[in-house]
Amino acid sequence: MNSKYKVIKFSKNKLEKIDDLISIEEPLEISVKYKDQNQWVTNSLSITMRTPGHDKDLVRGFLFNEQIIEDLNEIESIEGIGEKVGQYKIQNKILITLNNSKNIDISKIKRDFLTNSSCGVCGKSSLDALEIVKKEKTFKAEPKLTKEIIIKSPSILRQNQSEFSKTGGIHASGLFSADGKLISLREDVGRHNALDKMIGDALNNNQIDPKNQFITCSGRLNFELVQKVLMTNIGLMIGVGAPTSLAIDLANRFDMTLIGFVKEDSFNIYTNNQKVIVN
Repeated sequence: MNSKYKVIKFSKNKLEKIDDLISIEEPLEISVKYKDQNQWVTNSLSITMRTPGHDKDLVRGFLFNEQIIEDLNEIESIEGIGEKVGQYKIQNKILITLNNSKNIDISKIKRDFLTNSSCGVCGKSSLDALEIVKKEKTFKAEPKLTKEIIIKSPSILRQNQSEFSKTGGIHASGLFSADGKLISLREDVGRHNALDKMIGDALNNNQIDPKNQFITCSGRLNFELVQKVLMTNIGLMIGVGAPTSLAIDLANRFDMTLIGFVKEDSFNIYTNNQKVIVN
């Protein structure tokens, strides 16, 4: 989703006024409604800066990746609420009603979340909020990827980004099969939102198959992105940029294969090279 702005461009040693398409960034307030001791309670859970579109996928992925829910069946409904604003008539509030299929962990719902386009953990109130709840490691030797598939995946991601080609200002995450087929792709101004949207879409369509899939993300790979992928049990992650130190440490802990700096003829394997076929 984008909007047209007037900009002044410097090119070939001169200034000119042009129309430019800019990626839209809008706040989304996520609220959850749930039963607490037989009383319905509504809490505001998070405010995230996102590119409008696929908001239901975003909240599905967010709730799953934060382990507020363990299964999408715990969601009774998702509905946009509030005033419709802007040229696209966007609703910037969304309400998720959780059903009573299990005891809801209220402490998870009451954690502090305030996310922006570049950081999904900046507003969490303590380091405890970053603690990994996952116990099982990923598959140590699966899936197997050839060097050709690794090198091609970022370009396939880019070729299928409808918004990036228009604005140049948006991230993407893609779910791929081990033979290089693109299964799901989502875009957003925030890397963590793009990943939440993609995971939410894949979960909603029952497409997650950890032994036979990998995920490719635009940009660098940080702790939070690795954490979100680990929640799906997918154990191979590719980034166009470099990973951070915490991302590498976390990937090592769970036998994830982390690959970065993917170029036309090279890439770096930071953890667990057993899944990479180079011959």
